[in-house]
Amino acid sequence: MPLGPRTTAHPAPGSRGRRRQWRRRNDERGEGVISAAIAVLVMAFIGVGMWVAFNTTFQHTAKNVDNQVNCIGQTAGNC
Repeated sequence: MPLGPRTTAHPAPGSRGRRRQWRRRNDERGEGVISAAIAVLVMAFIGVGMWVAFNTTFQHTAKNVDNQVNCIGQTAGNC
């Protein structure tokens, strides 16, 4: 089959660039998953920090409440 004047055996001049651009887009499709995983890890660390702060505060408060409850009915010198 002979090639006509507009038909060539080589790809069109812009197709190579389009192929590279497609590959680049294809290579970037995992970046959303990675970003989401990083966000989940950051939120997990924030949650751990908040739990530690809450737990420490709760233990300190519980100790103070116990001391105050034990002082009920006692003389002021012991508390």
